[in-house]
Amino acid sequence: MADTDSKGPEVTESIGTSGRESPRTENAGACGDAPSRSGTDANTPDERAASDTAGKGYFAYLRTREFYTVLLIGQVLALCITATNTFTNLLAGAGTSIPSFQTLFNYILLTLVYTSYTIYRCGFKGWIQLIRERWWKYIIFAFCDVEGNYFIVLAYRYTTILSAQLINFWAIVIVVLLSFFLLRVRYHWAQYLGIIVCIGGMGVLFGSDHITGSTAGDSRSKGDQIKGDLFALLGATFYGFANVAEEYLVSKRPMYEVLGQLGLYATIIMGVQSAIFDRESFQTAVWNSKVGGYLTGYTLCLFIFYSLAPLLFRLASAAFFNISLLTSNFWGVVIGVKVFKYAIHWMYPIAFVLIIIGQCIYYLGRRVWGEATKPWLGRNQEKGVAGIGTAKRRIESNAGGAASAV
Repeated sequence: MADTDSKGPEVTESIGTSGRESPRTENAGACGDAPSRSGTDANTPDERAASDTAGKGYFAYLRTREFYTVLLIGQVLALCITATNTFTNLLAGAGTSIPSFQTLFNYILLTLVYTSYTIYRCGFKGWIQLIRERWWKYIIFAFCDVEGNYFIVLAYRYTTILSAQLINFWAIVIVVLLSFFLLRVRYHWAQYLGIIVCIGGMGVLFGSDHITGSTAGDSRSKGDQIKGDLFALLGATFYGFANVAEEYLVSKRPMYEVLGQLGLYATIIMGVQSAIFDRESFQTAVWNSKVGGYLTGYTLCLFIFYSLAPLLFRLASAAFFNISLLTSNFWGVVIGVKVFKYAIHWMYPIAFVLIIIGQCIYYLGRRVWGEATKPWLGRNQEKGVAGIGTAKRRIESNAGGAASAV
């Protein structure tokens, strides 16, 4: 979380804003926005500070309901990503590795659900207007997300499920760097320590895998595994950019708009990419009912993942989102024992506990709002949208003017 209290009202906008767009142009009068009671004066700094400092001490945030909500959502997302990784590995094992086409169905589903709802909320003219105003932001976001999915799915063609999950570590590095330099997020010492403990837990997991040789029976060559790991790291880089962009966008826009625009542009990008790069894969792919079931399971799990992720970005941050996904390595091993006949080691539960402890350490010393307050939205979050999980909604609710945006 950014230490905004020590910096006063100083705020910087980044990623999606330009010098000719004011915060009022970005948020006022557009579809889906819940207006503040009186613009930026809906709450004074003293009112917001009083709400945020209602509980103090190192364990203030850990005693709130929001912390356990964040922890639960993080584990649900970890299970979803583990399920998609498992389905991807099953597809590759069945002889069907089509990185672009595989994820295309998820983007189509996002478009059908969330773009339709955006048009319902905004009207067709309002939808066209938001495209004209913000199309380039969503295209950049969609491109990073598409390439992240493409390269991590491609990685499973060459490497194992455990090796490919190294993605989580590098994504954390990218997210922290981008948040620090672009969004001006300033992390607390406990957050750095929590991240290190979480990474240490993941190190225990992969170290134990190396010791026991749980994937020794895998038929892939060393060269293929190295190639797969490089694809996973490239995918992690794109994921890091996409995560930071999504945290920024959902803090300023309704979630249904962000997901609908992501689905729309990603469908186009992924469709073109699939037609170019997946032709040979289509010809050699195996098509049967089992493969159809794997694709359906992959798409549904990924859709749930995309639908819940914006809540975690609003309640927490892109950094916490990624350290939450580290437990997917543990869940991946648990599933791998049954599905892929991996050998489990006594160090795996220790790794899981370390990651959970790291997530708790991450929020030591944080105030009762945790990371819900975003430094780029202003001291009273006046530049943000008043939607589910946002600090602006809580500010207006505490002041008697609850918001209605999503």
